[in-house]
Amino acid sequence: MARTIALTGVKRRRGNPNWGQPPLPLRALPTEFEILVKRLGLTKPQYVSSSELKRWCEHNRNRVYVPEWLLEAWGIEVEAIFSGVA
Repeated sequence: MARTIALTGVKRRRGNPNWGQPPLPLRALPTEFEILVKRLGLTKPQYVSSSELKRWCEHNRNRVYVPEWLLEAWGIEVEAIFSGVA
C-alpha cells in the first residue's frame, strides 16, 4: 500500500501571489499597414508616392487599418458597410 509523505515545517502557499497588484501594461502590436511600411522601408512623406503601397491599400481598404489622410490623398473610399458607420 502506498504511503503519503507529509512534509513538516513547509507551509503550503495558496492563492495568487500577485493579487491586488496593478496588472502589467500590455504592448501594442503593429498593424498590418505598419508592418508593410516597415518592410518597404518608407517614411511618411514617401507614403503617397509609393505605387506598391497604394495597390496594397486599394486591395485591403475594407479589411485592415489604413490611415484616413492617406486614403483621402489617393481618393480611395471605404465602403460604409465595413467601416462601422452604417
